[in-house]
Amino acid sequence: MRSERKRTKKRKWLKITFITLSVILLLVVGYLFMLYKSLTNTVANMHEPVRDGQISEKRDQEINFKNKDPFSILLLGVDQRAGDKGRSDTIIVMTVNPKKQSIEMVSIPRDTRTEIIGRGFEDKINHAYAFGGVEMSINTIENFLDIPIDYFVQVNMEGFKEIVDAVGGVTVDNDLEFSYDGHSFPKGKITLNGEEALAYSRMRKADPRGDFGRQIRQRQIIEGVIKEGASLETLVNYGTIFEALSDNVKTNLTFDQMVAVQANYRAAAKSINQHQINGSGKRINGIYYYIVPEEEKLTIQNLLKDHLELK
Repeated sequence: MRSERKRTKKRKWLKITFITLSVILLLVVGYLFMLYKSLTNTVANMHEPVRDGQISEKRDQEINFKNKDPFSILLLGVDQRAGDKGRSDTIIVMTVNPKKQSIEMVSIPRDTRTEIIGRGFEDKINHAYAFGGVEMSINTIENFLDIPIDYFVQVNMEGFKEIVDAVGGVTVDNDLEFSYDGHSFPKGKITLNGEEALAYSRMRKADPRGDFGRQIRQRQIIEGVIKEGASLETLVNYGTIFEALSDNVKTNLTFDQMVAVQANYRAAAKSINQHQINGSGKRINGIYYYIVPEEEKLTIQNLLKDHLELK
């Protein structure tokens, strides 16, 4: 009798254990399905093709993510204004090379004087977006840097604070004590919420480095979002993150391409090297421009071409 009771009790516990594990498995599968469905819906809302899906004229063939081909991506931070397209006040070009396990990040000053491709005259580089949106911006920046721009990510800077809040804030190493837009930023490592991060990235007049200082802070915030967004802790808050991205980001990357980048290019994030373009300010017909010498432009072009492994 005792032996029979033991067997009955054992079968009961096995049954309870099996049911418990089954419920946990169903919850995990359900969670992953919700995550996948939310992600695919978010990417569909974010997706905005350019050039009718064609590759850059500076490319001989398409990027092969399985082969870990280096690629470039243009980050545009756009301040939308009522009644117009706005201007791309943040312009950052990144080249990604997983074989070299590095990313090169170059900020282009918004007042840089260059030819606006499609307009046939020289103007501030950030005006390309106002004249012809993302496509004219890409064509103009390709001409300025003499490299292919393979992909773009456009961020509404006013809504950028929602993205920062969604990933739980960002930590930066601030090298200049200042106050701006009602917020104070001491020197050293500071953690910023979305509203603080937006103010931190916008200040330039109180910085002796001017727009260069602002570019440094913009790159810090973007790097912080990349790092926080890639952490496992943010998965718990995936709904808020996806909503923030869907409302404020546009890109020509497809869902499958994003998955391929995540799978094959993670090693590139080991080293993020930041660069600024040296030049000088000059007034032409009463308008301020940032003039980049040809020698400096050639230096930046060669840096990016080498990282993209272009011959």
